[in-house]
Amino acid sequence: MSDLRFEDHGVHSPAPARGFRLNKQRGKIMGVSAGIADYFGLDVTLVRVAWVIGTLVGFGSLILIYLAIGLIAD
Repeated sequence: MSDLRFEDHGVHSPAPARGFRLNKQRGKIMGVSAGIADYFGLDVTLVRVAWVIGTLVGFGSLILIYLAIGLIAD
């Protein structure tokens, strides 16, 4: 058999300590954007801007996804 070796150089980002949770303390409506920002370690403003742009480009389809995440999570 061949000797294939896969080395880990530590380039990947660490996994979050816990699963996804809504952040209702920092959230404006349901806490979805703040929860996503916490999970991925991003600024909540960037996530909110991405939701608005995605909603405008996707003809409102992200509104349904936002509501589904808000109702299903936590």
